[in-house]
Amino acid sequence: MKITFLGTGTSQGIPVIGSSHPVCLSKDKKDKRLRVSVLIELNGYSYLIDCGPDFRQQMLRCGCKKIDAILYTHEHSDHVMGLDDIRPFYFKQGDIPIYAHKRVIKSLKKRFDYIFKTVNKYPGAPTVSPYIIKNKPFVINNQEIIPIKLKHLDLQVFGFRCNDFAYLTDMKTIKDIEVEKLKNLKVLVVNALRMEPHYSHLNLEEALQFIKRVNPEKAYLTHISHMMGFHEDVEKVLPNNVFLAYDNLQITI
Repeated sequence: MKITFLGTGTSQGIPVIGSSHPVCLSKDKKDKRLRVSVLIELNGYSYLIDCGPDFRQQMLRCGCKKIDAILYTHEHSDHVMGLDDIRPFYFKQGDIPIYAHKRVIKSLKKRFDYIFKTVNKYPGAPTVSPYIIKNKPFVINNQEIIPIKLKHLDLQVFGFRCNDFAYLTDMKTIKDIEVEKLKNLKVLVVNALRMEPHYSHLNLEEALQFIKRVNPEKAYLTHISHMMGFHEDVEKVLPNNVFLAYDNLQITI
C-alpha cells in the first residue's frame, strides 16, 4: 500500500492569503500546505480520501492517472469543493463511485446539483455513483474499509481504516468503542491543528496523547495550520515515532 499526502494544511491552506505570519513567508517547501487529502494506492486501485478545492493541482503534482473511488470524511468545503474537477477521470473511466454518510451525500447533491442531475443533464458535467455508508465495515473492490466515527465539535465525521493504516482528520473527540477499531496499526494519521487548544480540532498536545493511547508503530500529523510553527522546528520536539506530514510525502506500508 502506498500513501501520498496530497495536502496537509488546514481550511485556508498555507500560506494564508494576505498573511505576513513568518510561517506563511517561509521558503521551506514543507511549510507550504494545500488543503488536506490523501491518495491510497492498493492492489492496482487508487482511492482518494476527500476532494478539496486544491484537487486539480494535487492530481497534476502527483501524476495520478485514475481514481477508483472517493471516500468523504465530512461535508466542509475544504474537503469537498474539488468534486467538479473529477471530470477528466470521468471522461476516461465513466461514473466515479463516492462513499459518504447520507448527510454528506445530501450536501453534495445541493452544492453540485448539476452533477447529480439525471434529466437534461449538461453533457460536460461529470457523473458519480453515490454509496451511503454507515458506521460499519464496507467493501470496495474486495478491500474492506472500516469507518471510524469521530466528532468535529458536534459534527459527525468519518475516519477510515484500511488494513494497517488509519486516517483521521478534523477530530476533536472519539468514543472508546471507536478507539478499539484502531488496534495494531502500522501507521496512524491524525489531525493536529496548532499548539494552542482549539474548540473543534486536536492541538499538538492532544494529538500526541491520542497517539500514545492508540500506540501505532508510526504516526503522522496532518491538517496543520501556520500557527503550529515551522515544520523543521516542530519536528525536533516530536517523539521518535511521530512525524509532521507534508505535501507530496509518500509512505509505503
